[in-house]
Amino acid sequence: MNKSLKNTQKLAFGGMMAALVFAATYLFKIPISITQGYIHLGDAFILLGAVLLDWTAIPAAAIGSLLADLIAGYPLYCLPTFLIKAGVAAIAVLGCRKTQSAWIRILWFVLAELWMVLGYFLVEWLPLGYGLAAALGAVGPNLVQGLSGVVIAALLQPVLRRIRL
Repeated sequence: MNKSLKNTQKLAFGGMMAALVFAATYLFKIPISITQGYIHLGDAFILLGAVLLDWTAIPAAAIGSLLADLIAGYPLYCLPTFLIKAGVAAIAVLGCRKTQSAWIRILWFVLAELWMVLGYFLVEWLPLGYGLAAALGAVGPNLVQGLSGVVIAALLQPVLRRIRL
């Protein structure tokens, strides 16, 4: 396969993954009244994108998540989400590249989701100025979101690893 076709395929798959991340984030959500936010399934698709797409998963995760925040009415979170979700994808990609062991990959997924929890905690506490108590209040729902993403990705990754993109 020539390089131009391969790059075109990567771009197309990245666009599709960004759309999946957006849809899973925006459409499948559980509102959390205490934080005025929501728990969603987008992180599962970010982690699965890391399994399937390698480095192409990073912009897909960042763009899909940013668009979900923008359309859901959270423009203040667009830049933090872009950076945090790119970090989640980057950590997951590193884990998928370093090991073939499903269990070790899951540990990398957990590490990626802990980055997400820490990132939102720091953003809400310092730059957004919600205060320490409010930022700590969002840690629980973010942990639930991260855990759900890890569980879904862990269940689906063995099947997806067999797909050759």
